[in-house]
Amino acid sequence: MEREHLDTLMEFLNMPVGGTEEVFAKFENLPGAIARGEGLERFVYIPGSRENRVLLVAHADTYDDLHYCEEEPDSGNLVIGGGKISREKGILGADDRAGCAMIWILKDMGHSLLIVSGEEHGQVGSHWLMEENLDIADEINQTHQFLVELDRANATDFKCYDVGTEAFREYVSKETSYTEPDRLSCTDIKTLCRDVCGVNLSVGYQNEHYEDEILVLDDWEHTLQLCQRWLSNKELPRFPLVGE
Repeated sequence: MEREHLDTLMEFLNMPVGGTEEVFAKFENLPGAIARGEGLERFVYIPGSRENRVLLVAHADTYDDLHYCEEEPDSGNLVIGGGKISREKGILGADDRAGCAMIWILKDMGHSLLIVSGEEHGQVGSHWLMEENLDIADEINQTHQFLVELDRANATDFKCYDVGTEAFREYVSKETSYTEPDRLSCTDIKTLCRDVCGVNLSVGYQNEHYEDEILVLDDWEHTLQLCQRWLSNKELPRFPLVGE
């Protein structure tokens, strides 16, 4: 793993898991950032600059935020060993700080970025964006080829849930060599994808929401490098969400 990548990952994992302020503050300082809302109804959107752009999505809140929103959680230090990161006490918060860190590294590729809150509370932030911020909702769905969320457990999974056509699933499988175990559960793309397809990719965490949560470094780095390679392609086709 590149040292710079590890440093960025550690920076995000060291941010307090019981709140979202530090994550949002970092992304809100990017040029062109559009920041709206507060609490669970909050997002920051940074429009991309390239012609064939996709939207990269992650969520700032963690499962600890769900339980400790009234007080700061008592979390221990990060521990690196055996090719993984864990925490001495409390959850690691790699769901989804691992995704946020990955998007930060990918931020200069010309694609759009979206960090939302409230995913662990039932996609509250994404629902608020789509219902009360129609200008951003329209831009997301009308000016992007597809959405990529970085918020999936394990090493080589992808999930489109009900926001992927069969053609898009075949495309993702070919580009990533990842497999879709099922179409169950949900995350922000299920709310955000109105007119365009979306996929959620593994970012290497395991046992999320529990104190034995870990992040496998090679798995995280593999998805990062995959995204760097895949999303650097000059031609990225648009996949409308139709007939599904």
